[in-house]
Amino acid sequence: MNYNIPEDLKGLTASEVAASRKKYGCNRLDAVKKESWADLLVNILKEPMLILLICVSFIYVLTADYGEALFMFAAIVGVTAISFYQDNRSKKALEELEKLNEPLSKVIRDSKIIDIPTFEIAVGDLCITEEGNLINADGRIVHSNDFSVNESSLTGESFSVFKDSRSEDHKVYSGTITVSGLAVFEVENIGKETKVGKIGQSILNIKTEISPLQLQIRNFVKGMAIIGLIIFLAVCVFSFVKTGDFVTSLLSGLTLAMSVLPEEIPVAFTTFMALGAWKLMREGIIIKRSSIVETLGSVSVICTDKTGTITENSMQLKHLYDYRSDRIYEETEFGTKELHELIDYAMWSSEPVPFDPMEMTLHKIYEQNRKPDQRKDYQMFHEYPLEGKPPMMTHLFENEHKNRIIAAKGAPEAILNVSDFSELEKNKIRNIIKEFGEQGYRVLGVAKSHFEGNNFPEKQQDFSFEFLGLTVFYDPPKKGIKNVFQHIYDAGIKVKVITGDNADTTKAIAMQAGIMNDEPAVNGNEVTSSSEDDLKKISEKTTLFTRMFPEAKLDVVNALKAQGNVVAMLGDGVNDGPALKAAHIGVAMGNKGTEIAKSAAALVITNDDLEKLVVGIAAGRRIYANIKKAVQYIISIHIPIILTVSLPLFLGWVFPHIFTPVHVIFLELVMGPTCSIVYENEPMEKDAMQKPPRALTDTFLNWKELTISIIQGLVITAGILWLYQYSVGLGNDESKTRSLVFSTLIFGNILLSLVNRSFYYSMLESFKNRNILLAGISVLVVLLLLTILYVSPVSGFFSVTALNIKELGLTLLTASISVLWFEIYKLLKRFYFRK
Repeated sequence: MNYNIPEDLKGLTASEVAASRKKYGCNRLDAVKKESWADLLVNILKEPMLILLICVSFIYVLTADYGEALFMFAAIVGVTAISFYQDNRSKKALEELEKLNEPLSKVIRDSKIIDIPTFEIAVGDLCITEEGNLINADGRIVHSNDFSVNESSLTGESFSVFKDSRSEDHKVYSGTITVSGLAVFEVENIGKETKVGKIGQSILNIKTEISPLQLQIRNFVKGMAIIGLIIFLAVCVFSFVKTGDFVTSLLSGLTLAMSVLPEEIPVAFTTFMALGAWKLMREGIIIKRSSIVETLGSVSVICTDKTGTITENSMQLKHLYDYRSDRIYEETEFGTKELHELIDYAMWSSEPVPFDPMEMTLHKIYEQNRKPDQRKDYQMFHEYPLEGKPPMMTHLFENEHKNRIIAAKGAPEAILNVSDFSELEKNKIRNIIKEFGEQGYRVLGVAKSHFEGNNFPEKQQDFSFEFLGLTVFYDPPKKGIKNVFQHIYDAGIKVKVITGDNADTTKAIAMQAGIMNDEPAVNGNEVTSSSEDDLKKISEKTTLFTRMFPEAKLDVVNALKAQGNVVAMLGDGVNDGPALKAAHIGVAMGNKGTEIAKSAAALVITNDDLEKLVVGIAAGRRIYANIKKAVQYIISIHIPIILTVSLPLFLGWVFPHIFTPVHVIFLELVMGPTCSIVYENEPMEKDAMQKPPRALTDTFLNWKELTISIIQGLVITAGILWLYQYSVGLGNDESKTRSLVFSTLIFGNILLSLVNRSFYYSMLESFKNRNILLAGISVLVVLLLLTILYVSPVSGFFSVTALNIKELGLTLLTASISVLWFEIYKLLKRFYFRK
């Protein structure tokens, strides 16, 4: 883009940047503390499972069971390695996200305009800020063009302030927003030395609020830990009273404590969220916080801006209506003499250096059809920015001969209101506007005025204007947008269009884009004048909200939230900022979105493709479903471990210590990767995007789901304990019984991980969803089991005996019956309770 910046503004050289950075540091409010390997290790060693393992290891050392002690130390290394692996995956994913979330700033260096990460801004840099940008450092204006800034983040005043290099206050401040025009400023303060840095340090200490799902999982794990502690004490006391052997009693208690503790759950949650965010990043969806992934799957209402979100934001000028000739002109007729004045004033009412697509088009049409080009001869000396409801803007230009141009444009109704027209004439123009609007066209009114002297009216509406005509733009819907909205509706999600455009244009574009609507549009004034209860009803039934301004957009988003909806707000402009911030998920456009929209949003779509939001919602649903599957698997498999360790002891069976810490930790090492690596990689079920969204207030695991997991666990327990008693009945010794029980539990574990891939579709159907990790880990576990059973030193260490084919077949049959009954349940569910 040509910024018309003076040639003498050359900026810093590379050596000057390096010197400045050495003296003043980076443009960050606080240095990011990187975790060292020692910090990571300390955090991992704080985990309850590691503490239990260390306790067991030392007991084995004290009792001179060095083989078991060595295995426990190896297990500690194994668990630590898995934790390191997961932490590293999560950390790297979050670091990549952090890099992409870093906003870019335009600076002049070595006479070139370049984009740099904001933290690289150096004192002395020449920064360029333009309409919609967030200013990222304090500085002094050295060049500007129609520049105004909103400093409400510092002053609390909501109106914009015009500034230039000659103003009394010619400074700009970090955290403020460029409302109009362009400015080049020399950076004076960065990071903690900026005005916002000095008053905003306390913000850095505010902790991010944890999500409802995180809270539910944390409470569940705490509850299980408390149960584990109680059972640990009960087993220790019971065993000691019965045997009088303190060490054996302590080991029994610790074995049970390890079997109860579901430490895999928080690890799985963190991994799923971080890797989900990272995978979405590769799809072109940048997520600011990984916990947003969970919320994405719950979106029930999408509020979308029209221009640039549903439409291409290309703004082609299709027609011009000239009032004097009372004619509508096509594109091929724009060179007609009668249109000269209308084209001139449409261009003069635009910004001298245009940013808005419509204004860029008007400048281009002026260039093509008006010779000579008078833009260099006139200077803008006064401006009324875009304001009012409906909005309009007025520019005043003057040349060296003191000839003036006063040009205005805006919403047609706003221009009609300030024009000296009879009501009959106004209605005639309104009918023309309505016809254009019904075809999906965007219409602007253009007017001119004359004013002598410099005692200008306080409001632009107080000028006496002459209506010149209409500019008619067409911004077509994006290609494939109908399919996108169909996917959104299929997923049970409502769509609301919230736009500054008029009702007729919005209705036409909505129909072309495939948005379902059978209610009349509601405008911004109706929204802000409605009571809280009325607004809830309006926001629920209305699809099209037109002539909306920032406060009205915010009101609609808050009304939808108040009804329990999970709201995603899509926008790209400065006026979308408050609504983007207030929504559960603010979604900004990466290409055409303003910096303020991107900084207010929780999610940025890099290529402005709305289909990416559908991808994000699908990913959110997949991840949420997979976390549930992982947790249900953990609950189901923990139950047989807990009961196989405790019941023989409490019931006084012949082999009370059928499992020792060695067996339990092996099972834990199998379960960890299964739930946190395998289930994270599980593809989305085929009907996931045909279901309505879940309510955000839903309990993570409801009683029905929890009951199913408990029943699964109890049936597996019943199969294992039946085989235990069957083995004892055959006169088998402890080693043989342990082999049978242990093998059954391993096979049950593998089968359960396959069955629980879906709680609706059959296991065979789930095989169509390829998950190489699941197959790999299942094969590895079977090979480890065979090693334990048939490699003498290993079987001796695990205190098991080799099984013959018949016995191994019996364990597999018992595990199959204990787990695969659930396939019959799923079949009945599909047959009788079709969704």
